[in-house]
This record gives sequence, structure tokens and C-alpha cells, in this order.
Amino acid sequence: MSALPDGSTGRRPRPSPEGRGPGAAEPGPEDRKPKAGRNLPVAIGVGLGMAAVVLASLLFEPVAFLGVAVVGVAVACWETGTAMRKGGKNVPVFPLAAAGVLIVVLAWFGGATGLLLGTAVGVAALFVWRLSEGATDYRTDVSAAALVLLQVPFLAGFIMLLATSENGSARLIDGAAAQVLIALFAVVCSDTGGYAAGVLIGRHPMTPRISPKKSWEGLGGSVAAAALGGSVTLWFFFGVPFPLGVAFGVCVALAATLGDLSVSLLKRDLGIKDMSNIIPGHGGVMDRLDSILMVAPVAYVWFRYLLG
Repeated sequence: MSALPDGSTGRRPRPSPEGRGPGAAEPGPEDRKPKAGRNLPVAIGVGLGMAAVVLASLLFEPVAFLGVAVVGVAVACWETGTAMRKGGKNVPVFPLAAAGVLIVVLAWFGGATGLLLGTAVGVAALFVWRLSEGATDYRTDVSAAALVLLQVPFLAGFIMLLATSENGSARLIDGAAAQVLIALFAVVCSDTGGYAAGVLIGRHPMTPRISPKKSWEGLGGSVAAAALGGSVTLWFFFGVPFPLGVAFGVCVALAATLGDLSVSLLKRDLGIKDMSNIIPGHGGVMDRLDSILMVAPVAYVWFRYLLG
């Protein structure tokens, strides 16, 4: 082909295999993110550190676990309330955090009655607070604030019920601590199995309009891993037969997935990726609690059935 007057051939430059044109800068570290979209070494390191804190508080000083829960719930309420306000919902951030602390403390000391009482007081306080703001968007604001209370401290209260349970005698450790650890371990197995299966063989999106990276193959990995982890730990600590442990793990995986999707739907509605960025490699506290919170009441019902 003959050259044009400017010396060019008239053809467009062929992009590089990576899709960049000639002269484009080499991708930086932020462009080399893994398929999961986060820095795995940092996420794993921080995750192990948080797990160590929870494990130590459960095994060595149970009241310390209450302190960990209070901090986690307060921060999660603050994150979710702040995100709601950025999305145009007039919710009281700090009163929500205070109500969240009240609910988990009452659940710890007062059991199921304390959990229900704390939630009722928190919701009633929201109605009283909103009276002074006028009628504009009243239903929207109260509903958004109540959603935060139900999604964070109310569900977290079931973890408090497990941590103070007197049902069952476990091997090696306290029965209540074993129940919390088994539930958390099953969630970790679900998340890990889902991540591995999704990255390695994920081909069919499960909910592309809510969480595009979730696949049916990933869900299968979650169910398989949680079933294995739940059955082994239930048998080891409490002698629960494997078929019941498998059923427990399947329920945990499904609940964890629903919890993750519900928070993803909320974040998509609010137009944000993470609730906050206070935990390196993980986003916010709520981004780590989403699965655990939905699993808590499921695990509570299962342990009441298995050990009660």
C-alpha cells in the first residue's frame, strides 16, 4: 500500500494483545487486580488477623467477645447509616449505632427476650426521632432506618444468643464458643469454596443485575465446602451425625449467599461499591458481616434443634 502525503499508510495502529494502543503506559499494580477485584495478600492477612481476635476472645475471655461484637455492630450501623444518607435517606447515624449497641448488649445479658426488647426499643426510638423532622419522606426515612436495625444488630443478636447458650457440651472447648466457631467456620468455608469455584470454573452468572461476579458454579462450591466444613466440625465438637452436619452446612451456604446478595443489592441501590474502606482489602465492616449476619439466625435454629 502506498503511503499518504503525511507518510502514513492510512491504517489504524493495531492494538497490543492487552487491548492497549501503541505508546500506552504499562499497567500499574492497580490494573493487575485479580479476577476477584481485590488485593488477595492484603485481604488474606487482614482476614487472618480479624479471625485471630475473634478466636482469642471466644476461647480466653468470653466477655471480650461481647466487646468485639459491640464494636463491630456499632461500626456496621455507622457505615450503613452513612451510606443511606449519601443515598438520600435521612437516617440518624449515631443514634442507629447506639441502638445497635443496646440490642446486642441486651441479647447477651437477656437472651431472646433481651434481643426482642432491644429491637422494639430501637424501632420505637426511630419513630420518636423522626417526629421532629416533619412529614416529608417520613415513610422512606423510617423504613430505611428500621432496615439498618433489623439487618445489622437484630441479626447479630442471634450470635450473642449462641455465645451465651447453655445447650450442648463440646469437646475441648466451651459448648457456646464451639457453636459460634462452627457457624463462623462454615461461613468461611462457604466464602472460600464459592470464591475458588467461581474463579476457576465460574461460567454462568447467577444474579448479573445484583452481583455480576457470582456464578452458579460458585454457589455449588459454597454449598460443597460449607457442607464438608460444617459436618466435620459438628461431628468433632458435638458428635453430630454427618448427614445432619451436611444439611447444616447446606443451609449455612444458602443463607450466606442470600446475605451477601441482600447487601450487594442495597449497595447497588445506593450506588456504592463498598460500605466503607476502613478494612484494607475488605472494604468495610458490613462488607465482612453480610454473610455472617444472615447465617446467625439459621445457625441458632439449627443448634437449638441439634443440641436443645
